[in-house]
Amino acid sequence: MLNVSAAGISDWRSSGCMTPEGVPTLKCLEVVFGNILFMSSALIVLVLFIMIVIGAFNYLTSFGNPEKVKKAQGTIKMAVIGFILFLGSYLILNIIDILFLGGQGKIFQFNIP
Repeated sequence: MLNVSAAGISDWRSSGCMTPEGVPTLKCLEVVFGNILFMSSALIVLVLFIMIVIGAFNYLTSFGNPEKVKKAQGTIKMAVIGFILFLGSYLILNIIDILFLGGQGKIFQFNIP
């Protein structure tokens, strides 16, 4: 079991993946992949939020210009589509976990035997 800090990022020092001499082993890849998954998810949500804010700002400052309104609506539409794709992929992975792995919630945990 990996130790997770308050930020949600696993700490490789406290996960037991190092030898007593302080040399990392292949077991540390679990922590690296877990951290990459967590950080990429956070980055995707942040980028989608920024896209929605920029699209809304452009919509508000378009002053009725049809070209600017259409561009702002396109930005918001692409952000919503991106959010739906992100949420859909997460839900698909959870459905796979429930159907094939027994619903234990371990699909996002990387374990090297």
